[in-house]
Amino acid sequence: MMSHRRSGTHEDDRLEYLQALVTEFQDTDSQDAKEQVLANLANFSYDPSNYVYLRQLQVIDLFLDMLTEENENFVEFGIGGVCNLCLDKTNKEYILQNGGLKLVISCLSSPNEETVLSAVTTLMYLMTPDSRQDITAPPVVECMLRFSLSANKRLSNLAGVFLQDYCSPEQVESARSLQQHSALGIPLPRN
Repeated sequence: MMSHRRSGTHEDDRLEYLQALVTEFQDTDSQDAKEQVLANLANFSYDPSNYVYLRQLQVIDLFLDMLTEENENFVEFGIGGVCNLCLDKTNKEYILQNGGLKLVISCLSSPNEETVLSAVTTLMYLMTPDSRQDITAPPVVECMLRFSLSANKRLSNLAGVFLQDYCSPEQVESARSLQQHSALGIPLPRN
C-alpha cells in the first residue's frame, strides 16, 4: 500500500515541479533565468513520462513561441524542446496542427549551429504522409543541399541523411538545378 501512494506523490511532485518552472518562466523578467528554465524544460522533454504533464502545461506552445524570438538561446532551447517532444505521436500531431512546421523550417536560417541541427532533426521526426510535401518543398531541399556541402561534419552528415532518406532523386535533382540558377537561399549557420 505504501509504495503505491509514494509513486502517486512522485507523479504529483513531477507535475508541481514542471508547473513551477513554467510559472517561473512567465513571471521572471530576467533573460538568464528564462534561458535556464527553457533549458530545463527542453531537458525534461527528453523523457516520455513527462509528455502528459508538458502537454497539460502547454509547454509545446511555449517552445513553439520561442522559435520566433530575437534571443538566439530562446530559439535554440525552444527547437531543442520541440525536437525532443515530436517523436511522440500525439505531440507530433499537435505540432503539425499548430503551425509548427513553418516555425521549424524558419529555424534552418538561424546563425546558431545547434538550432539548425535540431531543426533538421525535427523535420525528419515530423515527416508524415501529410507533412512530406511541405518538409521536402524545393526551398528546404535546396537548403539541405547547401548544408550537405558544409565544412561542419555534423551538419553535412545530417543533411545528407535528410536528402537520401526523405527526398526523391527527382527532388534533389530539381533543387540542384534551381540552385545553379540562383545565388539566393537560406545561409549556412556560423560555426
